[in-house]
Amino acid sequence: MSTTDAGVTAITLTEDDLGPYVTHAPTRHWLTGPGLPSGGGLLTFEPLRTDGLRRLAETTDGPAEDLRDRLVIGALLHPVGMDPESLLLDGGTGEITTTYLFDAVDSRPFAPSLEALVRFAAVTEELTGLRGEFAAYAGRYGTKAATEASRRLLALFEEGAGGEVPPYWKAAALIRPLALVAGPGTDCGLALDLPARLLDQEFGQGRVARFEEVDFPGTLTHEPTRRFLRETGLPEDAVLFHLDTEVPLPTLTEYFVSERADDYPLEHLPAHADRLIRLGRLVEDNSLVVDGTTGAVLNFSEPEASLYALNTDVSTLAFTLWLLHHERTIDDHLNHELTTEAYDQLAAAMIHTLASVDPTGTTTDADWHYWTELFQDEAGGVL
Repeated sequence: MSTTDAGVTAITLTEDDLGPYVTHAPTRHWLTGPGLPSGGGLLTFEPLRTDGLRRLAETTDGPAEDLRDRLVIGALLHPVGMDPESLLLDGGTGEITTTYLFDAVDSRPFAPSLEALVRFAAVTEELTGLRGEFAAYAGRYGTKAATEASRRLLALFEEGAGGEVPPYWKAAALIRPLALVAGPGTDCGLALDLPARLLDQEFGQGRVARFEEVDFPGTLTHEPTRRFLRETGLPEDAVLFHLDTEVPLPTLTEYFVSERADDYPLEHLPAHADRLIRLGRLVEDNSLVVDGTTGAVLNFSEPEASLYALNTDVSTLAFTLWLLHHERTIDDHLNHELTTEAYDQLAAAMIHTLASVDPTGTTTDADWHYWTELFQDEAGGVL
């Protein structure tokens, strides 16, 4: 095998490396010629660099009989905390599938060839970087831009897959462009600038609550947050979240004194609980709060008496709630194809999309993050 020096982007194999494992002529040509990228944001081919071509039967115990001779060539770069999913090459047909090494009893279609695989990954990364096929979208934001980019990416996948787009790439085409819906905050003082009426269009008229000055406690001094809650608002009921609308927004201390005095010792509240304003509840005894001074949005876990970063501010919170709701709309339209056939891959696409818009809590050094943990909860049916 030959790997490349710094600045060169391909891992190639020699004819001797291929041996009897790869009989598919176009695949042999690709591996000995153009090769595979040594880096990227979606896939890694490090197993080829470190171990060469190996049959699945040599890599893990007890694979399904029809998978034993597939070759392990790489892995999907799922977000931290998710199980790694390996890439398998069929040396006779050149087709690429995926499987989990710890339970290699079946596989899922991924790409018809190495050439298609490399192209699919490249155009997806071009979308992320708004370059190449998607350079025209740089500086464009809103639902129209996201819809157009999604259609373009899906068309590229359909062209390379003969019209049958595997679930991973379908999720990428339908979910990842949603990051274009909201542009970076400029004059608003928040992380994102959401399109006007975005929440009303998604959740329906009358289902988005906007607050008045009288609803804000004195410790909510962060003016961009106050303005957002007055002018844009938040959905009253969203996936995993229910907004407090019946009374003026309480501080975390006020909420526990009035609602949980018999259930929760106040000494377990954070020292600065008076400046934490409770916007509503998350599932499983979690309160969603905003820091009245900084505008940071946090999750207060009542069972653990702990605060966790949730979103950068109310603008990225609103985007997250919109993203969760919109994903369900998409999956309903597809008759739940993604959630039934590729839930884990859909969850990975959701986490990548959220991280590209709001890195708070989704960074690799985060110990725990409410949204990303719940995205992965297939049993709970969050997505």
